[in-house]
Amino acid sequence: MRKLLGSLAFRISRNRLSIWLYEKSLLKQVSQLPMPNHIGIIMDGNRRWAELKGLDKSLGHVFGAKKVEDVLKWCYDLGIKTLTLYVLSTENLKRPPEEIQLILSLFKEKLVEIMNKGILHEKQVRFKVIGRRDLIPIEIMQLIEKLEKETEGYSSHYLNIAFAYGGRAEIVDAVRSIARDVSKKLLDPESIDEETISSRLYTAHLPQPDPDLIIRTSGEERLSNFLLWQSAYSELVFIDVYWPEFRKIDLLRAIRTYQKRKRRFGL
Repeated sequence: MRKLLGSLAFRISRNRLSIWLYEKSLLKQVSQLPMPNHIGIIMDGNRRWAELKGLDKSLGHVFGAKKVEDVLKWCYDLGIKTLTLYVLSTENLKRPPEEIQLILSLFKEKLVEIMNKGILHEKQVRFKVIGRRDLIPIEIMQLIEKLEKETEGYSSHYLNIAFAYGGRAEIVDAVRSIARDVSKKLLDPESIDEETISSRLYTAHLPQPDPDLIIRTSGEERLSNFLLWQSAYSELVFIDVYWPEFRKIDLLRAIRTYQKRKRRFGL
């Protein structure tokens, strides 16, 4: 038994060493080329991961929430300026009430944790929640607004949380805003262009609203209503790993894939 345990421990140690060496190799590769300035992540697969592990589906969201902190650190260490995380869509709000309540509770917990740790102030990160804010409970919105107010002067990094968000809803809200100004004769319809629409989107506060790279976990290959306008020329990378198991090497491999592509922007 002792020999068996020793052999198992050796294999685990060797596997960890292999991953560590691979990570170092990837880091060296991506560090030699320009990094994406803005990364969007569709954090998919929490429930399926929990089901695969034989756990209650709700625990998938718990482990998924813990993964966010790791990813933030990795991106800041790599010098990524802007990160947009797709946390909760408008369609997700139709899920069972107990699941939505858990997600809201976890989100509130993470907001408090971020405030207490002060990581946003340390890294000079401007925090913003994008989405249908009227769908977010008042007590959570109060925390959001406090954090947004405290960080609105920062410009070293930008962290956007897409919460109660939908790309189509975002465009609808932009069109409504433009229509109101046209009806008040504050805007000439003939002057409306792409920049007019971009300036009315939830991401208008960003120096670069359009993501260079969008990563989706879980193996699904679609945008699912995420940044529909902004993603027109984004590079898309789909990873066959559920979000709670997303590793630094997965992020680095996605960046390496992005760096190997030749961006043409329709030209």
